Amino acid sequence: MTIPLNTHTGEEQAWEQLKSLTYEDVCCRAKVTYDKALNAYILESFGQNINISLSNKDTSSDSPESGFQLKELDDYSKLSILWYLVNAKNIVFSDKLIRPEDLKGGSIYSKGSHVLPLDRIADKYGRDREGFIQRGNELACEELVYGDASIKLYPFPRIPIIIILWKADDEFAARSDLLFDATCELHLPVDIIWSTAMMTVLMMLK
Repeated sequence: MTIPLNTHTGEEQAWEQLKSLTYEDVCCRAKVTYDKALNAYILESFGQNINISLSNKDTSSDSPESGFQLKELDDYSKLSILWYLVNAKNIVFSDKLIRPEDLKGGSIYSKGSHVLPLDRIADKYGRDREGFIQRGNELACEELVYGDASIKLYPFPRIPIIIILWKADDEFAARSDLLFDATCELHLPVDIIWSTAMMTVLMMLK
């Protein structure tokens, strides 16, 4: 079942589906923990803990980073978190990287409001490699070796997202690319993958 993106009905369906699952199953599949006293899952996102309360049907965090993610980016974070908990699979990464447009249904990434604002990453960090890495470190990144700078971020434990920066020089404008591990399609539908990617890019631009 595909839950509609960013609708009240979709959220209600996701909460009900999540509440119907055993916590052992969710913890194993999604790599989260469960606090029995709080009746809440604890999800690590960008290195910070987010509490998903089944009793109150809400998400919260004491971290300023996660607070921004949950409040300012709630259009992207709310349903993505719920869908991830409901649908994640207990599988290892493939280490095969794919571009957004190579996903099934990935044509949405090239149209209108679904285009990821990677140009803003390039504008902000095109002459500031150190700032790019610093912001990545604030989000618990792993530094990689692609391009002039690259990082791997974990919006969710089983959904790594790679952002690559190509610095500006006298001949070429700065550029930024985004890649997924190919297993992302096994965890999430394409609209929720897009929402997760948008959330990740906007966290880098905070």
